[in-house]
Amino acid sequence: MIRLPVLIVVIAVLAAAPAGSREQELRSASPEAIGLAPAPLAEATALLRQYVADGKIAGAVAAVARKGAVGYLEAVGVQDLQTKAPMTPRSLFRIYSMAKPVTAVAVMMLHEAGKFQLDDPVAKYLPEFAEVKVVDAPGAAPRAPLRAITVEDLLLHTSGLSHRTSDLYRTLGVRSRADTLPTFIAKITRAPLMEDPHTRFRYSEATTVLGRLVEIWSATPFDQFLQTRLFTPLGMADTTFWVAPPQRDRLATVYGPNPAGGLTPVEIEAVPFTERPALLEGAVGLVSTVPDYVRFSQMLLEGGSLGGVRVLKAETVARMTANGLPPAVQTARGGTMGWALANVNVLIEPGASGANRGEYGWDGTAGTIFWVDPVKQTVIVLMTQSSPANPDSLRQRFKAIVQRAVV
Repeated sequence: MIRLPVLIVVIAVLAAAPAGSREQELRSASPEAIGLAPAPLAEATALLRQYVADGKIAGAVAAVARKGAVGYLEAVGVQDLQTKAPMTPRSLFRIYSMAKPVTAVAVMMLHEAGKFQLDDPVAKYLPEFAEVKVVDAPGAAPRAPLRAITVEDLLLHTSGLSHRTSDLYRTLGVRSRADTLPTFIAKITRAPLMEDPHTRFRYSEATTVLGRLVEIWSATPFDQFLQTRLFTPLGMADTTFWVAPPQRDRLATVYGPNPAGGLTPVEIEAVPFTERPALLEGAVGLVSTVPDYVRFSQMLLEGGSLGGVRVLKAETVARMTANGLPPAVQTARGGTMGWALANVNVLIEPGASGANRGEYGWDGTAGTIFWVDPVKQTVIVLMTQSSPANPDSLRQRFKAIVQRAVV
């Protein structure tokens, strides 16, 4: 029942893709051919359609790849409730924090090239970081940190930096899409650290700092580095920092619940993704499509290569996708999830959900998420544009159904 629509959709995506990217397209296969049961996949599609019918989301696109082939690719609902433009596999989504793993890959490409060491102080490349201070409590006198922030601290979010939505950063105006990366660095280093580096996991703006380091190490603007070294080689033709006019009819609108019922558009940014931002934000700045992110995820699953194009060494990817938190920091964080250099959660203890140890992935503020399971050789990508990002536990419900499909 699901086989024919899946193959038709995948063929349509192949036909619409730019010629230069087709060699990197994942092959399509019937669900049964790659060990996916069609009935649960049909149930997963029905779940997405029910969320649309119930007015919880406007639309969604989802894909499941296994053993190097796409066996499920479905689009439901609409990109925009006003225009009624339908969701398609080429619909564009603000992926927010799913940009972080992309930035981490760029960083580790340059690590392999010998441009830096993980234990290098960030101040070696960004002198502003030599002046950062710690404030232990409101009103306390600023003091020097007990140790310098390292590149590894930025990747593991153990730097002492804070999140873009924190009261501190909002009050100080640390993050604005209207600022350049050097201006952002100047602002974030004027703000105090929340604690000493390497003492606590605190999800933060560290990944945008890493984007600036990529520019310094490569002597190339961050967006150009990603385009030439990652997106073009992997055939990620629709992943970028902003949506140019020719692509705007493919950008999905972000919606949230309307108190009067139904959904209402939500503006998250002062500088929208339809304008070229001054800030090339490695933490949250990219737009992408489900097929593009499946390719990126599959590259990680295959140990750094895709379609004959090698981006990273297999041993680098293995290191990047294992828990990297120091034992004391992991203990303080608690739970079954660790954090990896790839800027993803990684499962360190199998849980009741049926996920395997070593599964990793991450999500985005506006409703996107991905999972990679090396044991089952499976990639799952689900994208909506929703604020809040996970209405009525859509992510968990969708994933649980798809897991039942894996034979």
